[in-house]
Amino acid sequence: MDVRDTVVEVDLWAIAHNLRELRKRLEPKTAVMAVIKADAYGHGAIAVAPTLMENGADYLGVATLSEALELRDAYPDYPVIIIGHTPDRLLHICVERDITMTVFRAEQGRIISEAAETLGKAAKIHLKVDSGLHRLGAVTADELWPLCTHKNVLTEGIFTHLALLSDEEDTKQVNFFLDIVNELERRGAHFRYKHVSDSYAAVQSPWFGMDMVRVGALLYGTIVYERNFIDLRQAIRFYTRISCLHTIPKGEGVGYDRGWRAERESRVATLPFGYSDGFPRNVPNAYVVIKGVKCPIRGLICMDQCMADVTDVPDVHEGDLALIYGDGSDGALSIRETAARLSTNKNELLSLLSLRAPHVYKRGDDEQQP
Repeated sequence: MDVRDTVVEVDLWAIAHNLRELRKRLEPKTAVMAVIKADAYGHGAIAVAPTLMENGADYLGVATLSEALELRDAYPDYPVIIIGHTPDRLLHICVERDITMTVFRAEQGRIISEAAETLGKAAKIHLKVDSGLHRLGAVTADELWPLCTHKNVLTEGIFTHLALLSDEEDTKQVNFFLDIVNELERRGAHFRYKHVSDSYAAVQSPWFGMDMVRVGALLYGTIVYERNFIDLRQAIRFYTRISCLHTIPKGEGVGYDRGWRAERESRVATLPFGYSDGFPRNVPNAYVVIKGVKCPIRGLICMDQCMADVTDVPDVHEGDLALIYGDGSDGALSIRETAARLSTNKNELLSLLSLRAPHVYKRGDDEQQP
């Protein structure tokens, strides 16, 4: 049952297409970690995961234990890794639920080994190297070597994250990383997966591919590359419907502070979406598209509502569809264009999309709400 007119529509076909396009560019041996943290960048992790699994994702990557547990409950047997930090007091839960962990301190290895022995399980870990981003990780082989020596603990992988400053700086980070990997392997460590590339580097710098790439933004079709074109489709569309129409006399203001005043008698539509649905209230020259016409947002965007000027829309009615985010080809603001206007990151905008707006999933012409 439709309980709101404001809807986030996710095209699962587009996500499948994007992953297949990446797969074409990778060596067959290169694994793909599909990053679905932050509720799959606002797309809905539980709903999009099957599409990723069916189209070549070897691992599902998240940032937190809570995200990992949600996936594990839904998909008990699929490989899931936490690529962020898990507090020591919670590591035993990862062991118990067969969740791969990111680690970089010797104490973490001891805790994981003891939990694995108690539970009669083998735990999987990926070691994190800090090659210059300075968020998480170790900076020497000596710090990481103890993690490679525990019984019941498989050091399945080792990785770092690039700062993406320049090709030269990325290469320095990769070389720093490989020096540590080589030293650990010289001491007897073995890693199934060595990985450094995120969505950007996976396409922009394919020579960094190694054994695995970690892709998030690429899956959802919002990233832009300076070189090595790849055909990506934006997977998300955000729309609502007109809830009320008003005729505003010339000189009358609209909304809080009445920052906009009508220069002519105007037709104004009230739309039932606001910043609590994930649309930033400070987008410069924001607009929606109604019946193919760009309709400027007038006045301040409220928490739950906003107003648009529909004076130039022919035969406009309450209930007409208003497109908030489109893919650009439909005349609406795309995620890329909105991010550029705000001088911000496209992933930030996707992550802002609120679960208050029902998520509807399309497969071609099919549409379903899980």
